[in-house]
Amino acid sequence: MGNGSTIVPGDVQRMSAGKGVLHSEFNHAQDVTHFLQIWIEPRVTGIPPSYEQKHFDAASKRGRLRLVASPDGREGSVTIHQDAFVYAALLDGADRAIHKLRPGRRAYLHVARGKLTANGQPLEAGDALKATNAPEITLEKGEGAEVLLFDLA
Repeated sequence: MGNGSTIVPGDVQRMSAGKGVLHSEFNHAQDVTHFLQIWIEPRVTGIPPSYEQKHFDAASKRGRLRLVASPDGREGSVTIHQDAFVYAALLDGADRAIHKLRPGRRAYLHVARGKLTANGQPLEAGDALKATNAPEITLEKGEGAEVLLFDLA
C-alpha cells in the first residue's frame, strides 16, 4: 500500500492486512522501545487492506478511560472490524475510572505500566484481568498506571 510511519508514545495504529500485504517493522532508535502489538480478528474476512493511525495525548487519558478503537470510529477512535471497544487510561493517586459493561459483554484489562487495583484486585505492569458477568470494571489506587481495557462481545 506504500504506507510508512513512525509510532510515538500515545499513538494507536490499526492495520487490516487483508491478503497480499507485505509488512515489516523495526526500531530506528538505539534505545529500548516498549509497545504493545494486539491482534483482533475481524468479524468478516476478505476485507481490503487498510491502515489508520491516530495520536491520543496523555491529557485525554489522564484519570479517565479514553476510547481509542471501536467498530465505527466513534469519538475519534481508530476503526476496527470487530464488536470490540478498546480504552486507554493513565491513573495515579486518587484517580478513579469506572467502565460499565452491558449484559453479556466481557472485559479484558492489561496493565502496561505501573500498578493499580481493578475491581479490588491489585495488578502490576504485565498483569491482566479477565471479567465475565461483571456489571462494571472499577480502576483505582493507581501508581503511574497505564492500562488498556477491552470491552468484548
